[in-house]
Amino acid sequence: MAFHSFLLEPISCHAWNKDGTQVAICPNNHEVHIYKKDGAKWTRIHELKEHNGQVTGVDWAPDSNRIVTCGADRNAYVWTLKEGAWKPTLVILRINRAARCVKWSPRENKFAVGSGSRLISVCYFEQENDWWVCKHIKKPIRSTILSLDWHPNNVLLAAGSCDFKCRVFSAYIKEVEEKPSPTPWGSKMPFGEIAVAGGGGGWVHSVCFSNSGNRLAWTSHDSAVSVAEGGKTSTVSSLRSDTLPLLCVTFITESSLVAAGHDCCPMLFVLDAAKGGLVFGGKLDVPKQAAQKGISARERFQNLDRRASETQSTDKDLSTLHKNSISHISVLQGGRNQCTKFCTTGMDGGMCIWDVKVSHTHTHTHTHTHTHTHTHTHKISLSTPLSPALTDAKWFLFYVCVQTLESSMRNLKIV
Repeated sequence: MAFHSFLLEPISCHAWNKDGTQVAICPNNHEVHIYKKDGAKWTRIHELKEHNGQVTGVDWAPDSNRIVTCGADRNAYVWTLKEGAWKPTLVILRINRAARCVKWSPRENKFAVGSGSRLISVCYFEQENDWWVCKHIKKPIRSTILSLDWHPNNVLLAAGSCDFKCRVFSAYIKEVEEKPSPTPWGSKMPFGEIAVAGGGGGWVHSVCFSNSGNRLAWTSHDSAVSVAEGGKTSTVSSLRSDTLPLLCVTFITESSLVAAGHDCCPMLFVLDAAKGGLVFGGKLDVPKQAAQKGISARERFQNLDRRASETQSTDKDLSTLHKNSISHISVLQGGRNQCTKFCTTGMDGGMCIWDVKVSHTHTHTHTHTHTHTHTHTHKISLSTPLSPALTDAKWFLFYVCVQTLESSMRNLKIV
């Protein structure tokens, strides 16, 4: 719906409160800034300063209104709002490398922290001693944990790591929850038990369960998006795109998901049973393409010649709203079953809120900036759009033919 630039510094991660009126962002340093919507502006109302290393993860519990952060200082803090100020509580993670990501469980009675120590710290509050304690999931992780996501049953935990693997573990803690019921991912759930493992051709940057928990999506550094189906005959559908690597992914319906990364724009992917797997639905941010409709071949290549002789900034070259890599994506309204709004933040220091309109047959996405209004309609297309390079080649051949014809006519003194 709107694009807002907070800072000149990159935004490494963000988290929203329950009603979407406040957002916590990390400006790529040891602080967390909380902004509140004030009309058309965003006003900074709090600064969380307790880490002495870069904050690498933040999550906001919607019901208990607690914030958890983790950082390169190998610590995590649980922040509670008391008398208008956020008070931190230290959580000892027992790790010797930087923490990389953090996630509250759906019931908010525990959270998980992934780290460079090749383990996952599952933390819960111990009432008897009045502090946070943690248990470790170690095997068979062989590298840094980059991403985490909880299953809706509050027990299963998906983790993506630098050993090219996406795994689903049991994070069942008998001290704080009852024995879970069986799921499509398995029935035996002692702590640390691995339920399923998938992989790709690169680091697994992001993982995400669907709203039902029966599907798991992940993105890897080989520019691939994968979706696994739970069940006795579990299947994995993968699609390797021709884009730069995707850093984040989320479901917006049970059968469609949005991913984003170094290409600076979100992209739609759809699970299509008729096509037998995952298909590319198109880019959701193409504001400049509509403005170029109707341009003549001569004008098109005159513009290219002019641009070749001028020095222009990267901001002018990029037609997307984000001018640098998108680092984080989150569902803002509607949940993962029927998302109506999602949010992206990037290394350009900007935040964009996207509207999603889901009908029975199509998904329409449009975005507006605070200065100009651009409306675009994107259907869930089951065919890959025409390559821009191919389109440019056709225009170039047409332009060459026109120039050759004009030159021949001048030589014959017809014109």
